[in-house]
Amino acid sequence: MPRFLSRVVRTASVAVFSLCVLAACGPNLPHQETIEGLQARALDDPLAWGLLSSLTTDVGPRMPGTRGDVLGVEWAKARMAALGFDRVRTEPVRFPLWRRGLEQARLVAPRVQDLAVTALGGSPGTRGVINAQVVHFADLAALEAAAPGSLQGRIAFISKRMERSRGGAGYAEAVPGRTRGPFVAAEKGARALVIRSIGTSTDRLPHTGTVSTSEDGTPVPAAAISNPDADLLVAMLEQGETVRLELRLDVGFSGTAESHNVIGEFDGREDTGEYVTIGAHLDSWDLGTGAHDDGTGVAITLAAAKLVADLPQRPRRGIRVILFANEEQGIHGAKSYAERHAGDLASHVIGAESDLGGGRIYQFRSNVRPEDEPAMDQLARYLSPLGIPRQLDQPAGGGADIGQLRRLGMPVVDLSHDATDYFDLHHTANDTLAKVDAQDLAFNVAAWVTFVYFAAETDRGFGPIDPSP
Repeated sequence: MPRFLSRVVRTASVAVFSLCVLAACGPNLPHQETIEGLQARALDDPLAWGLLSSLTTDVGPRMPGTRGDVLGVEWAKARMAALGFDRVRTEPVRFPLWRRGLEQARLVAPRVQDLAVTALGGSPGTRGVINAQVVHFADLAALEAAAPGSLQGRIAFISKRMERSRGGAGYAEAVPGRTRGPFVAAEKGARALVIRSIGTSTDRLPHTGTVSTSEDGTPVPAAAISNPDADLLVAMLEQGETVRLELRLDVGFSGTAESHNVIGEFDGREDTGEYVTIGAHLDSWDLGTGAHDDGTGVAITLAAAKLVADLPQRPRRGIRVILFANEEQGIHGAKSYAERHAGDLASHVIGAESDLGGGRIYQFRSNVRPEDEPAMDQLARYLSPLGIPRQLDQPAGGGADIGQLRRLGMPVVDLSHDATDYFDLHHTANDTLAKVDAQDLAFNVAAWVTFVYFAAETDRGFGPIDPSP
């Protein structure tokens, strides 16, 4: 942690607890003193920053099936052991191996210019160079409306722009062009698909990401170009120019690979057989070092579990941290874990996932049994000194990984990060340690220790819940 940060977070901790007094948090909350102490320690603790720095520097990118993936698993096992987890184990995860090689895109008409491009995960290769005319579609719906076979010999181009927002809603609106677009383009007869990057950046760095693993059919070769390059194509096409691209993607699947979910457990003080289950995904894309996606989640959950376990008296229940394998290319690790542990769901008392970068947590949602809603109101009181309110507009989903257990009936909480700037970095070469704010990281650990301790100490059961999607 930078030397100045220690002074900053000490000041922040004083402000937090002054706020608690002003807000009349009240001494009647049964665990208030313990939770206040945990929050103060989290705000002043360098552990999360040290973990993130080590993961991104000593390991680096952790693309599934690569040497970095193997190193990431070994790093996680060693770090959990060093942190004093009572048990550390791994569970194997198998998945199709996708490899990235040479990627090139070049505008060849009406003039010549290289474009910043990256293949989409799961894309087949172009088998040489495709040289074809570009046909523009404003969004996936427009591509879907095209007549079958109408794009024969052409390159489809989707220019849908992701809108910036605090909650990241623009991602869900734009991402179907990436996930489903390559399959729809194939139905229309296209030779390839190029999309505007699913991200909010304005620099010439493309955003990668995977195509759907659940669609029927075979996708066409697919790539994302940077936002400025997409703007260039749109401007030319809107002027009525005939635009041609050369596209070369030496990528594709090559057999299968194996990675591992890494699981660490701290025992509770009572033999309840129950665990508060928290996690993040250990893998990353290969363009950056996976700092925000999802190194921050790895660091936050490990640090929060350690701080709670180090209390003079541990909470009643245990804490289980799962670092999931290969989330990026199909949620393979979480699906494997859910299948393996479907018969053991009763031990998973409640869960939460950190996977939306390192921006400050600004709200939380829950998904518990109706009779356990008062416990969530109590959690809201513990989080209120941090300025984190409870939102009741919709139930928590659990995230891509923990959500697989929610679908089996495990209760979940979502601690929502401010994603205003997250999608500037998401899946790009800019996702590095330098883009993470150490103060924000410490603040997020303070929110997480609050949830973890409360859920592990209370005698509430929280579930099972309705497993409907």
